[in-house]
Amino acid sequence: MQKSPGLYRKKSIYVHDDERGTIVYEGPDADIVPGLMGELVDVVPAGTDAPVFVRAAMAHLNLVMIHPFRDGNGRMARALQTLVLAREKILTPEFSSIEEWLGRNTNAYYDVLAGVGRGRWSPGRDATPWVKFNLMAHHMQAQTVLRRIDEASRMWVRIDELLASKHLPERAGFAIYDALLGLKVRRAGYAREAGLEPPTAARDLRMMVAAKLLEPVGETRGRVYVATNDLRAVRNEIAAGRVRPVNPYGN
Repeated sequence: MQKSPGLYRKKSIYVHDDERGTIVYEGPDADIVPGLMGELVDVVPAGTDAPVFVRAAMAHLNLVMIHPFRDGNGRMARALQTLVLAREKILTPEFSSIEEWLGRNTNAYYDVLAGVGRGRWSPGRDATPWVKFNLMAHHMQAQTVLRRIDEASRMWVRIDELLASKHLPERAGFAIYDALLGLKVRRAGYAREAGLEPPTAARDLRMMVAAKLLEPVGETRGRVYVATNDLRAVRNEIAAGRVRPVNPYGN
């Protein structure tokens, strides 16, 4: 309970850059936090004429700049952004959340927050760089999802070719696809996914090993199956054609 979960902070708060040993942001005085949060709570459900992605980005920015809690402000701000989108029926996680993209671009995220915040609570500052950053993040995340869909489609084309050439049952594609993704295939998991009895699943896996698509690792009880070099070559071939997401707003 040391972080006072669910309660507004009672003291000043500072965001530190641990690498540089400096303070990068000072939140507004604790006395005005309840009022600021009241305004935010009123504005978020009422909405504005701005597009929902802009409104969601601004909700995120305002909450993280108010910094109302002793801890967890960033997580709450990102959750609020997703909530604003969800209220507009944008529910698919790949499109309603930019958490994944932010996780891969954490420094850029903190840099744009620092650039807009300029070290202290300044609600009159221009938020355009922040909105632009968020729209770019959504765009890049969408491109990533499209790329994954395309790669999955190409994988299944190759899987169908392998099943035919190796004379394997169509259901074996479940195990081969997982192995192509770099996952460990277990007999119980394959049996469940393909709707098979354990003996049938074990026989299928032996056939895939004989076809040099999977190789067993470990002893009988803890045995898993992973992609062979031949199967990894298929994955590498598909990945070689991968196109990096393009920032629609330039550098």
